[in-house]
Amino acid sequence: MLSPSVTSRSGAGDGEKTMTEAATQSASLDGLRRDTIRHKGAIVGFLAPFLILFAATYLVPVGYAVYQSFQKVVRVDLYSPPTSRFGGLEQYERVLESSEFWQSILRVLELAAVQMPIMLGLALLFALLLDSPVVKGKTFFRLAYFVPFAVPGVVAAIMWAFMYAPSLSPLPVLARNIDFLGSSTVLWSIGNVLTWTYTGVNMLIMYSALKAIPPDLYDAAKLDGAGQIRIAWSVKIPLIMPALIMTMVFSVIGLMQLFNEPMVLRSVSRGVSSTFAPNMLVYATSNVPNYNLAAAFSVVLALATGALSFGFLKVVQRRAF
Repeated sequence: MLSPSVTSRSGAGDGEKTMTEAATQSASLDGLRRDTIRHKGAIVGFLAPFLILFAATYLVPVGYAVYQSFQKVVRVDLYSPPTSRFGGLEQYERVLESSEFWQSILRVLELAAVQMPIMLGLALLFALLLDSPVVKGKTFFRLAYFVPFAVPGVVAAIMWAFMYAPSLSPLPVLARNIDFLGSSTVLWSIGNVLTWTYTGVNMLIMYSALKAIPPDLYDAAKLDGAGQIRIAWSVKIPLIMPALIMTMVFSVIGLMQLFNEPMVLRSVSRGVSSTFAPNMLVYATSNVPNYNLAAAFSVVLALATGALSFGFLKVVQRRAF
């Protein structure tokens, strides 16, 4: 049994050690604070180019569009120059009353309901095939699937416009029997162009997620007697669900910004009007010119896209997890 004097000396030694450790930690924290303060200039210097470009190419245009949406053009008489004045919510009232705007959004949502499952389903199938040990020549097929995405959207739309035209199509019999550019089918022709263009890049996102899965999980599934199809359904697809959700959200945003494909096909199809897609309506309104109403259309479209993407993300995440 230790004596009281020994115990008190031991306690004092522990107290001194604790105080020394606390002083050392405090000194190290002070050093870290000094280092952080010393490198603030370098941090700002590295971030400055991005912040300047981000503000110049994103924040300033968005802010200017919001400002323009609250203005209106006023003429005192027929011969006086137009002046811009604060119009309050007048432009937004016109947006909410515009049937063409809401019809264009419904048209895009109708396309998304059919085109997105087909495109993402094909992308998932191709990614699973490339990740399968049975398939040979993976490098060639990976490049072949991605090549359409490297073609600019306008060029792809022009190329498919020639394919759809009966007098120019390499498959004239099919083009004559099916009116790909008619008012009832041109929406699905645009969906075909989008599927051809963007399936490859979505496939690469899913394939990258598949390559990040530890091989030990496949070995454990094989020991349990699972085949390649069972492994794909029960192991691979659940583990790459975040990548699937990301491609879904990106697809929704991209479809709401649809512009190039219908704009090109408008020159060869009477089924595509100047208000076919929301962005086409914004473009046509700005050419009137009515920049204030076009800005209001853009702001409402951006808010609708954000709300739709966020809502879609929450619904999918709730069902997936």
